Amino acid sequence: MAALADDVKDACVLNNPPKQQGTLPKLSLVFKTAASRSSAEQPRSTTPPPSDQLHIASQLTTASAILWDQRYTTRPPPTRLRPTHAGTLSVPVRTDSSISIRELSDPSNPNTIPVVPVMDNRRTPSSFQQLEKLGEGTYATVFKGRNRQTGELVALKEIHLDSEEGTPSTAIREISLMKELKHENIVLLHDVIHTENKLMLVFEYMDRDLKRYMDSKGDRGALDPATIKSFMYQLLRGIAFCHENRVLHRDLKPQNLLINTSGQLKLADFGLARAFGIPVNTFSNEVVTLWYRAPDVLLGSRTYNTSIDIWSAGCIMAEMYTGRPLFPGTTNEDQLQKIFRLMGTPSEESWRGISQLPEYKPNFPVYATTDLGEILRDVDANGLDLLRSMLRLRPDQRISAQQALEHPWFHDLPLRQEDVARNAHLAQQQQQQHQQQQMGYQMQPTY
Repeated sequence: MAALADDVKDACVLNNPPKQQGTLPKLSLVFKTAASRSSAEQPRSTTPPPSDQLHIASQLTTASAILWDQRYTTRPPPTRLRPTHAGTLSVPVRTDSSISIRELSDPSNPNTIPVVPVMDNRRTPSSFQQLEKLGEGTYATVFKGRNRQTGELVALKEIHLDSEEGTPSTAIREISLMKELKHENIVLLHDVIHTENKLMLVFEYMDRDLKRYMDSKGDRGALDPATIKSFMYQLLRGIAFCHENRVLHRDLKPQNLLINTSGQLKLADFGLARAFGIPVNTFSNEVVTLWYRAPDVLLGSRTYNTSIDIWSAGCIMAEMYTGRPLFPGTTNEDQLQKIFRLMGTPSEESWRGISQLPEYKPNFPVYATTDLGEILRDVDANGLDLLRSMLRLRPDQRISAQQALEHPWFHDLPLRQEDVARNAHLAQQQQQQHQQQQMGYQMQPTY
């Protein structure tokens, strides 16, 4: 459970999004899911929260996530979520008592905050027919399935629950975040079904992941430039939406990018994703598959930000051009060596503060920077410029997802042109509404 306690130090800020990368605002409401801690030393108010905050709380709490605000509770935060019987979750606390979801949402209890019901009681695992196994991960098995009532194809992610360990923190995280992240480039979570011994996540069905797409459609894994540009634009659009909503994906790789028959790309597998709030948050450095892990994370940084997802996106872009991973390291140290061999070995002069990172070694082999154009000959000048902007060694110098979407490389992409036209139309509508409001104010009689 020690790993769980470390995993759940999420700080999810729910309003006032940051205006630029690296500038993160102050917390307003914080949700925490399962943390083993003693009660706060300083006394807390027992006064119930204002009704408007109760309303916000009830709206934003998602399956397997409890919205918790230190100001308004006299109990310590729950240690974990554990199944009792179908349709409910119990929350063991340090007093060894269990509080059901129904009790937590009891409005007559001034020390609790309303919680959205965990599942839709109208659906059960038997509502879906399992067709074939699509994959198996550390804590879940994914099946292709069919909704027996509608015939719709779905992906069924089954998570078997341990009677002692309870719900895996990765599942809690994924459910909590994906209930809020609704975007055309993020896979849609349809439903969450909870039974006595398993949790089933029902996702929209996508035909294959990017890795399988490259293997089947590519020339020895390499894709054509037009397809790469379309996929990169969609990838960055999904990343930008996550970052705008203060979520780091932290595990971007071809296997976690899903493609449908229409060529639409969607981000998936948010099991390692984290909500972020303020720059001093410290996160685990055991994130992202090794080949797509940013150098600052490899060097042991635990105060990383949105730039780690941008590095991963750059690695994926290069891989789509060659069909091979850009930095296929075998160990943490080997991964750093491969990055430095291509991007050059950083120093305190080029990267201030690098010598203070836990895994930094002053005797790193010194390599000169190699031009990316020498190994990526099929990438045009604008594409190379974007790639260099994403693969900066210093995290504060990497381009943001929103800036990348506006890069000249995408200017001839029909998908971007549609976005620009749609945004212009929305801006025009907003301007017209504003003008109408102003006219309405001017026509009001004065007394």
